[in-house]
Amino acid sequence: MTALPKIAWIGLGIMGSPMSENLIKAGYDVTGYTLEQEKLDRLAAAGGTVADSVAEAVRHADVIITMVPASPQVEAVAYGPDSILENARPGALLIDMSSITPQTSIDLAAAGREKGIRVLDAPVSGGEAGAIEAVLSIMVGGDQADFEYAGPIFETLGRTVVRCGPHGSGQTVKAANQLIVAVNIQACAEAVVFLEKSGVDLRAALDVLGGGLAGSTVLTRKKDNFLHRDFKPGFRIDLHHKDMGIVTDAARTVGAALPVGTVVAQLVASLRAQGDGGLDHSALLRGVERLSGAQV
Repeated sequence: MTALPKIAWIGLGIMGSPMSENLIKAGYDVTGYTLEQEKLDRLAAAGGTVADSVAEAVRHADVIITMVPASPQVEAVAYGPDSILENARPGALLIDMSSITPQTSIDLAAAGREKGIRVLDAPVSGGEAGAIEAVLSIMVGGDQADFEYAGPIFETLGRTVVRCGPHGSGQTVKAANQLIVAVNIQACAEAVVFLEKSGVDLRAALDVLGGGLAGSTVLTRKKDNFLHRDFKPGFRIDLHHKDMGIVTDAARTVGAALPVGTVVAQLVASLRAQGDGGLDHSALLRGVERLSGAQV
């Protein structure tokens, strides 16, 4: 039996911690690095190995996975003397599972090629719950052979795994995903306020809506957030604001009009400006409530 590849995991946040733990449960040797000591302690408690730096984490890895907030953080861990590209061994596979700009992924793949390091962009959708339950959707950009090599890893982390095309394609599809999710959450939030102001039993209404054409994964996942006004972050408004910037910029580059998406991007930005950036993106409900005269 072929030994499982050794994995270095960089970034142990809301998504990265449960994802790395699922790999450990599946028998992978995972060495991790992040900036927060409590996240490193959590990794060690789950059976992982803690590294003191990016360089130490990646030096002997067969596969390096990054899950950090945005393009600047990817560039910070990928480039420079203590970085992934300077310390990973030739032939290693770098899988960036962050949500970043397509161009950042294309540039990273080119830089990796110069160092003999293979690269895939593989952003995910499904939020914290999907990460914990290992049912993420994973959209991948890069070479077919690298995609096939990483297949068992992806199958440990997610349920729907699709190669979408060359480098950057995964990020482009993720941008479209974030557009759909934001518009869907906004529509659900508006429906909630409308239903409540009309005196309807909200739980009953959401149950029946979820069983019809209006039903969606977003409504299913976020129903309890709406009902209980529980906005503990599974995916923060701050990050969705970043993603809406990615999709609107990318759409402008290719000449695609996003009339509804642009409005929702401004609503996300408004919520963030009002101090709600650290809340779950279901907190778009708070913005609708404010517009409807509520004090929240």
